Amino acid sequence: MEKAREKQDYIDLIQIAKRIKEHRKLFFTVLPVVFVIASFFALCIPRYYTTEVKLVPEVENPDMGGTLGSLASSFGLDLGNMQTSDAITPLLYPDLMEDNGFISKLFSIRVKSSVDADVKVDTTYYTYLKKYQKKPWWISVKGWVAKQFKEKKKKASTLKEYDPYNISEEEFLLMEKIRNDISIQVDKKTAVISIFVKAQDPNICKQLADAIKEELQDFITSYRTNKARIDVAYYEKLAKEAKMDYERARRRYASFSDSNSEAILESVRSTQDDLENEMQLCYNAYSMMQNQLQLARTKVQERTPAFTLLKGAMVPVKHSGPKRMLMVIGFMILTFFILTGYLFKDDIKYALSR
Repeated sequence: MEKAREKQDYIDLIQIAKRIKEHRKLFFTVLPVVFVIASFFALCIPRYYTTEVKLVPEVENPDMGGTLGSLASSFGLDLGNMQTSDAITPLLYPDLMEDNGFISKLFSIRVKSSVDADVKVDTTYYTYLKKYQKKPWWISVKGWVAKQFKEKKKKASTLKEYDPYNISEEEFLLMEKIRNDISIQVDKKTAVISIFVKAQDPNICKQLADAIKEELQDFITSYRTNKARIDVAYYEKLAKEAKMDYERARRRYASFSDSNSEAILESVRSTQDDLENEMQLCYNAYSMMQNQLQLARTKVQERTPAFTLLKGAMVPVKHSGPKRMLMVIGFMILTFFILTGYLFKDDIKYALSR
């Protein structure tokens, strides 16, 4: 019975080949047309370039040795790199791209490039995305048609009143494009941060990667030193108040001593001693606040992470996409199967109805 089934399969393949050969004119007519159309659409899609930055931040963490560390290592995780006293661990850095506040900071990045001999770009990333992006013609047509039937939306916020969490539709679309073009990844085992950037211009691609690296470093540094900087501001205030108290006490003591330099009464000497003690206490408080302030400033330095650059951004030499040849081949294969299915539509209907 198996031989009969194999024979039937063999006969089916022969029938398919014969049917295709009988209708080869259809294939020779449609496939070249599809090739031309697919090539036209593929050529309309603008090229883009990608680059990558890799860096490792210094992470302050407790000793994660022992059984737990060994168990985690067996699963490919390095708890020494991933566990910190911070609420935002390195594993959460990719989620920054979901925050409109972080994305909005990228709008002001300056980008420069020469598109051609006549057009030079020297503007912000926001303006570059709005005015200097190449688009397939059908996207432009779709946008124009949608614009004709769209109701008036609220205008984009001005810089003075800008709120990244209350944005226009245009700004939302720009932010979504940035999220598609920029990604941050963290290796769970090594804690290496990788930044991937995509842009239509190779020079701008590198500039964006460098700027985003700096922006991420600033965020990490600001976050990790936030508590220490608050402490510095607090002790600066206390030290300033303590200094003012000391200076007032010193002036009172000096004034009283000058006024009663020749006095011999015990009450005068007692008051002078009290003022001197008060001045000394104020000085001790001021000195202590100064020490605390210096310690707080030292803590800021300790909490400031150092970053090791493993791979710097380079200007891409070759474009990363689109893969136009693969697109055309894909269209051709899809068309071939569609035509084959069309030729056997009656057989397929019969097989499904059984």
